[in-house]
Amino acid sequence: MALQLKEIQAPVASEMIEFEQKFRSLMKSKVFLIDKIMSYIVKRKGKQMRPMFVFLSAGVCGTISERTYRGASLIELLHTASLVHDDVVDDSNFRRGFFSINALWKNKIAVLVGDYLLSRGLLLSVDHEDYDLLKIVSEAVREMSEGELLQIAKARSLDITEDLYYEVIRQKTASLIASCCAVGAASAEGDKETVIRMKEFGLSVGMAFQIKDDLFDYGTHEIGKPLGIDIKEKKMTLPLIYTLQQSTSSEKRRIKRIVKSNSQNQKKVQEVIDHVKTSGGIEYAESVMHDFYNKSTEVLKEFPNSDYKTSLGQLVQFTIERSK
Repeated sequence: MALQLKEIQAPVASEMIEFEQKFRSLMKSKVFLIDKIMSYIVKRKGKQMRPMFVFLSAGVCGTISERTYRGASLIELLHTASLVHDDVVDDSNFRRGFFSINALWKNKIAVLVGDYLLSRGLLLSVDHEDYDLLKIVSEAVREMSEGELLQIAKARSLDITEDLYYEVIRQKTASLIASCCAVGAASAEGDKETVIRMKEFGLSVGMAFQIKDDLFDYGTHEIGKPLGIDIKEKKMTLPLIYTLQQSTSSEKRRIKRIVKSNSQNQKKVQEVIDHVKTSGGIEYAESVMHDFYNKSTEVLKEFPNSDYKTSLGQLVQFTIERSK
């Protein structure tokens, strides 16, 4: 039977409860509109995998401290800010099955809310002089923005090679999970080499995580996004890139034409999905995902055995086995 997140987080269960309380109080505001929106965001939180990565990484590398709570809060604030802004960029009305901030309060307020969350995160670090944690997370935010822009630039021509795809997902997704693990290590006063190794561990986990996310586009699992949504949004995912590499020139032109001009036609999108499945695109992406998973477990082996290490390994396993 597949492990549940509740079981995985057992070694840090009390810390996660305390973190949630601290984070809720951090989101409060004297401005009524902000407070109302913050309350809406907090009530619709996701799986909280990012704070879990922070706390478990801290446990693996040393001792969980107040800095660990601040590091986890910093990541959640900056990540939530990026999600609010993402929904504006993507013109998306839903997030985790609920209305997005821009759907309820319009784009202008959504952008300002994202800015507000960003400033809360920055001040949290500056007020406590957690400059090392702020540097780690700021670098991740810069990379996430660069990755998003790189993807937008290349989506116009559908000209994404496999290497470029890895660069995009490293920046867009893996950099954030890497920062979670690095912040955890740094907050536990791990030395420079330990922080670097945990960052490398997180990068491999993040790459596997994003490829798993891409695979959902071709499956039937209910994950909060409709089937084929990446194709409709002209996002080049690994199964599709591999399929194009294996296709004849005429097939390649036909697929690109559908993605470029007929991506709102569900029947045409289904044609692309079927072609990806028969071309071995799914199997190829799964094998690459498992390669990244194996890289992460090799790094984790370097650390002393503990309940934290066991749970962190289980959390990595969960990222590639999850059904949503």
